[in-house]
Amino acid sequence: MDTSEKIQETIAKNVGTVQSQFGVGPTVGSVSDMQDYKKQLNELLTITAQKGGSDLHLSPGYYPTIRVDWRLIPLTDHNILDRRLLNNLVLSLFADGSKAKFLAEKELDFAYELSNKLRFRVNAYQTRGNFAATFRLIPEDVKTIEELNLPPIVKIFTKLSQGFVLVVGPNGHGKSTTMAAMIDQINRERTEKIVTIEDPIEYIFTPDKSIIDQREVYFDTVSFNRALRSTFRENVNVIMVGEMRDYDTVSTAVTAAETGHLVFASLHTNNAAQSVERIIDIFPPEQQRQIISQLANTISGIISMRLIPRLKGGLIPAVEVMVATSAVRNIIRESRTQQLNLAIDTGSDSGMISLNRSLADLVHRGEISNEQAEFFSLHPTELKALLK
Repeated sequence: MDTSEKIQETIAKNVGTVQSQFGVGPTVGSVSDMQDYKKQLNELLTITAQKGGSDLHLSPGYYPTIRVDWRLIPLTDHNILDRRLLNNLVLSLFADGSKAKFLAEKELDFAYELSNKLRFRVNAYQTRGNFAATFRLIPEDVKTIEELNLPPIVKIFTKLSQGFVLVVGPNGHGKSTTMAAMIDQINRERTEKIVTIEDPIEYIFTPDKSIIDQREVYFDTVSFNRALRSTFRENVNVIMVGEMRDYDTVSTAVTAAETGHLVFASLHTNNAAQSVERIIDIFPPEQQRQIISQLANTISGIISMRLIPRLKGGLIPAVEVMVATSAVRNIIRESRTQQLNLAIDTGSDSGMISLNRSLADLVHRGEISNEQAEFFSLHPTELKALLK
């Protein structure tokens, strides 16, 4: 038996096991049944887009549920998702190879596209022995910095020839969208070689003045770190790293910025100070002095995002912006990261914006409520003083 036959045999065994364990109806060969489940799933995804939803949640024992402006709205005109229906809906997403990977690893991230060009970032997973999935809608067009209501200072980072720019914030608060806007700004204004490394690929860029290669982890490359190292041999000017998850990726990203590249990357941290501390803490103690020096020399800026429900509907970003002035670099170099908040508060002449000042400005403009501003603030007491 050759390798391909062994793989197919493993897939068949896995699928057979899951059918008996999870109550999945059709066999591997029942293509028409799976097409029917896929049609049902595509209808739910189309409804999500039509209703202005950002996400679709499929969980056992619940109605299909969409998220609109952070509110969860059950689709009560559909059936509650029972075990058999939901498991088949999830399995209809996969080709045999990815199905075997999902069954083996119990969860999988990937992109899914409908024939009408709707694209979704998907996480399929298991919960108490059942399948479930969450779909994040990826807009077809990359919005501009202005269309995203980002502060104009953000554009300064798209003018750099090299450096390290972090986009940080909680999950689902616009980090990927902001990085895409900056990459596309470069694409429209400069002749550069750009490589993005993503898991999965989200926005699809249309090349303009730049060459853009988009690489998906596990499909086009084995890891973020491996793809990053390859950029050193690909004559790249600008690199976008979808997420920095581990020591190797962070180390290589900083080195890439140090060796003449402009690197954009995201982190799941709350603000600039926490981001610097997180990067340093990834490294073992004996290497921290070196990374502090590298970071102080390469960091160009940190953008921290929060998406806030607007009073008139929709979402609007509150944004903290740290610009790497000589004072900021010295603070990092001397391991005084707790002073970064003060540097941002007093750095408005350099274009810096604190999160509280951004929130207060949104309140004063009538965009968001006092209650929402206080909810998203990291320092509510200071915010109250600004609001007065």
